[in-house]
Amino acid sequence: MTATARLITGNRLHLQHGPIDLIIGADGVAAAIERAYRAAWAAFPSILPALVAQLPLLRTPVERDASGADSAATPCVLPPSPLEGKGRGGGNAARRMIAAVWPYRDRFITPMAAVAGSVADEMLAIMCRAAQLDRAYVNNGGDIAIHLTPEATFTAGVVGDLSYPAVDALIAVSASDNVGGLATSGWRGRSQSLGIADAVTVLARTAADADAAATMIANAVNVEDPAIRRLPAQAVKDDSDLGDLLVTVNVGQLTDGQRRRAISNGAARAREILSKNLIVAAYIQLQGEMLVVGGQSLIARAA
Repeated sequence: MTATARLITGNRLHLQHGPIDLIIGADGVAAAIERAYRAAWAAFPSILPALVAQLPLLRTPVERDASGADSAATPCVLPPSPLEGKGRGGGNAARRMIAAVWPYRDRFITPMAAVAGSVADEMLAIMCRAAQLDRAYVNNGGDIAIHLTPEATFTAGVVGDLSYPAVDALIAVSASDNVGGLATSGWRGRSQSLGIADAVTVLARTAADADAAATMIANAVNVEDPAIRRLPAQAVKDDSDLGDLLVTVNVGQLTDGQRRRAISNGAARAREILSKNLIVAAYIQLQGEMLVVGGQSLIARAA
């Protein structure tokens, strides 16, 4: 696999390397945008190899053992990657992953739950160190890191069902909203889920924080019903970090009561996470039912 870069419409930068597929945009002085894009491209080829070098640790659950002691994989003790160096962000991305999932170590979670958001955050940080930008974003498969100056805003749409690509909700944030990233999780997405949400989109201080929280909330959007089909994670994807945990592979039509119960379960988890100031807002969608927790002015159902 070779890392590639190209400019696409709207003066955006498309970077791709194996499973990492980034769409990057920036506003500002032309020379600053060029410096930011050059810095992003210079760092990008090292991201994937550095993460691969840490995969055994990054696929290990971050959790407390029976005695209540924390596992060895703490945000502070990740060994340096042999590929890490000046301008190389893979090791930093791995640290971001562990830090993002660390608050959820009382339940099953691995650092891979925050990989997309962490890569987006790291690439955005590299750009913002290289140049002064009015606005910038790094979109990693729908998990987006955002940089906003006081005058700038950012808008995005949520598509709950990728097989029917209609925008179901609209997100609009400014610098004063303290949102530096958003991420979406659910059983229909590219990542596996223990729950049945079509989409859970979270706004948080960083994309990594949003990514981890979206995973946990989406897992909680759940009920038991014969219409739901689940399989062991590794039977669906042999390199899954979820092992033999049952992941959702299909959700048939649920009753109104089942849908509302599942969303209520997810909302309870979202409120718990919100109360710890780990997120700004969460949007939950399941078979036409939608709910926003926190940040009501930031997320609205599309007309």
